[in-house]
Amino acid sequence: MSTPTASLPATQPTAVPVPVVSLKGLLPYWIFAGIVCMLAIYFVGAEEGATSIISGMGVHELVHDARHLLGFPCH
Repeated sequence: MSTPTASLPATQPTAVPVPVVSLKGLLPYWIFAGIVCMLAIYFVGAEEGATSIISGMGVHELVHDARHLLGFPCH
Protein backbone atom coordinates (compact mmCIF):
# COMPACT_ATOMS: atom_id res chain seq x y z
CA MET A 1 0.00 0.00 0.00
CA SER A 2 1.51 3.32 -0.97
CA THR A 3 0.82 6.66 0.65
CA PRO A 4 0.13 9.66 -1.52
CA THR A 5 2.90 12.22 -1.49
CA ALA A 6 1.98 15.80 -0.81
CA SER A 7 2.98 18.12 -3.59
CA LEU A 8 5.22 20.96 -2.49
CA PRO A 9 4.16 24.48 -3.38
CA ALA A 10 6.03 26.00 -6.27
CA THR A 11 8.75 28.35 -5.12
CA GLN A 12 8.78 31.77 -6.62
CA PRO A 13 11.97 33.75 -7.07
CA THR A 14 12.39 36.39 -4.40
CA ALA A 15 13.11 39.95 -5.41
CA VAL A 16 16.26 41.53 -4.05
CA PRO A 17 15.67 45.15 -3.01
CA VAL A 18 17.84 47.69 -4.76
CA PRO A 19 19.09 50.54 -2.55
CA VAL A 20 17.55 53.84 -3.58
CA VAL A 21 20.41 55.94 -2.20
CA SER A 22 23.96 54.80 -2.67
CA LEU A 23 26.61 55.17 0.01
CA LYS A 24 28.46 57.54 -2.31
CA GLY A 25 25.36 59.76 -2.38
CA LEU A 26 25.28 59.90 1.43
CA LEU A 27 28.92 61.01 1.75
CA PRO A 28 28.22 64.79 1.76
CA TYR A 29 25.65 64.34 4.53
CA TRP A 30 28.09 62.30 6.64
CA ILE A 31 30.77 64.97 6.17
CA PHE A 32 28.32 67.73 7.16
CA ALA A 33 27.20 65.75 10.23
CA GLY A 34 30.86 65.21 11.22
CA ILE A 35 31.63 68.93 10.97
CA VAL A 36 28.56 69.81 13.05
CA CYS A 37 29.57 67.25 15.70
CA MET A 38 33.12 68.60 15.83
CA LEU A 39 31.82 72.15 16.25
CA ALA A 40 29.49 71.01 19.04
CA ILE A 41 32.36 69.28 20.84
CA TYR A 42 34.51 72.39 20.44
CA PHE A 43 31.87 74.70 21.88
CA VAL A 44 31.10 72.36 24.76
CA GLY A 45 34.69 71.47 25.54
CA ALA A 46 37.02 74.30 24.61
CA GLU A 47 35.09 77.55 24.09
CA GLU A 48 36.54 79.29 27.12
CA GLY A 49 39.63 81.26 27.97
CA ALA A 50 42.56 81.46 25.55
CA THR A 51 40.90 79.32 22.85
CA SER A 52 37.69 81.33 22.87
CA ILE A 53 36.32 82.48 19.52
CA ILE A 54 33.41 84.39 21.03
CA SER A 55 34.29 86.86 23.79
CA GLY A 56 32.45 86.77 27.08
CA MET A 57 30.97 83.92 29.07
CA GLY A 58 27.69 83.55 27.16
CA VAL A 59 28.61 80.35 25.33
CA HIS A 60 30.17 78.90 28.48
CA GLU A 61 27.01 79.49 30.47
CA LEU A 62 24.87 78.09 27.65
CA VAL A 63 26.74 74.77 27.53
CA HIS A 64 27.77 74.64 31.21
CA ASP A 65 25.68 71.60 32.15
CA ALA A 66 26.76 69.72 29.02
CA ARG A 67 30.38 70.28 30.06
CA HIS A 68 29.77 68.58 33.39
CA LEU A 69 27.75 65.79 31.76
CA LEU A 70 30.58 65.01 29.31
CA GLY A 71 33.33 65.32 31.93
CA PHE A 72 35.00 68.54 30.76
CA PRO A 73 36.47 70.58 33.63
CA CYS A 74 35.34 74.18 33.84
CA HIS A 75 35.79 75.36 37.43
